[in-house]
Amino acid sequence: MQLLSKGLLQLLFLSISLFAQLENRYPTLELINSNVKIIDIRTESEWYQTGIIPGSYPVTFFDEQGNYNVSRFLKKLHSIIEDDEKFALMCRTGRRSSIVAKFLSRNGYNVINLNGGITYAIRKLGIQTKKYNGGSF
Repeated sequence: MQLLSKGLLQLLFLSISLFAQLENRYPTLELINSNVKIIDIRTESEWYQTGIIPGSYPVTFFDEQGNYNVSRFLKKLHSIIEDDEKFALMCRTGRRSSIVAKFLSRNGYNVINLNGGITYAIRKLGIQTKKYNGGSF
């Protein structure tokens, strides 16, 4: 019985993995200007420091101490994206968004992790950010 249960769990995990999609790529002007929604998971203080990319959605995942609330984040995320919609995650350098993107893809989301984060987008692509005025989704 235990062997059967273990096999079923492995099969279930494999089937979830087949539907999950994770793409890691550097931001491009084409992607930034496309219809792909960009979820900026940085902290509120980071949004104030550098501003946000126009059209992006500021939805913090980790707080200033590194704590998180998955259910709160998912509730906000679901108010922005449709089921099965591909979207992109961005943080400052890509480290935190990589962690969150892996988690989301393992749970069936179609997500793009933006390597290099906003730092890369601003420095390498010259993207102009807009001032963050408070509030998030």
